[in-house]
Amino acid sequence: MTARKTMLLTGASRGIGHATVKHFSAAGWRVLTVSRQPFDANCPWPEGRDNHIQLDLADIDSVDRNIKEIQSRLESGHVDAIVNNAGISPKLPGGARMGILTTDYSTWLQVFNVNLFSTALIARGLFDELRAAQGIVVNVTSIVGSRVHPFAGPAYAASKAALLALTREMAHEFGPYGVRVNAIAPGEIDTSILSPGTAEIVERDIPLKRLGKPEEVAATIYFLCTAGAAYISGAEIPINGAQHV
Repeated sequence: MTARKTMLLTGASRGIGHATVKHFSAAGWRVLTVSRQPFDANCPWPEGRDNHIQLDLADIDSVDRNIKEIQSRLESGHVDAIVNNAGISPKLPGGARMGILTTDYSTWLQVFNVNLFSTALIARGLFDELRAAQGIVVNVTSIVGSRVHPFAGPAYAASKAALLALTREMAHEFGPYGVRVNAIAPGEIDTSILSPGTAEIVERDIPLKRLGKPEEVAATIYFLCTAGAAYISGAEIPINGAQHV
């Protein structure tokens, strides 16, 4: 009997993360979820409560402390995929864009802890388990990492650009051990965190003239974790309806 594959997903409580858990679970994977929120009883996947780890990635010391907790949940000492989806994009009161002049150091640090530093620490902490599985890491970057956006501020943008650089570094360092590392860069995806004015972006900037669906992002993540993507590493795949062109 073939052992069930295991994925660890950060930022699982809504949107892309929620869709990704459902997609992998439907494909027969065991999914461990990490979120700063407690497990939501409305989540539809089996064993969800038992496989959830409540962890605030902004508290970087707690990331290192919880690696052993994550390891204790793994079957046979391996993890087949790590999907780093957690991300925060702070706003000013009323949802206004937080620019450089209005972003203090503590906000910069919080964003980089969640969006970048925790990614490196989780991969370091679980590297032996990744290597044992010849696994894959998928980092969720953003179109905002390569262009100024009217809603996402510079802390978020800089963290996502840095996450792409980290993806390249991880692919280079982990490749000799059989571990692949890629990124996906979503554009405007139809989730609960869309800002007012997104409709204008869709009409003006997106050739496909629609929002992306969380399920479409989840399907791309899943593809990267299959044999069909066995020679893809160090890549960033845009998922934005040609918004980037």
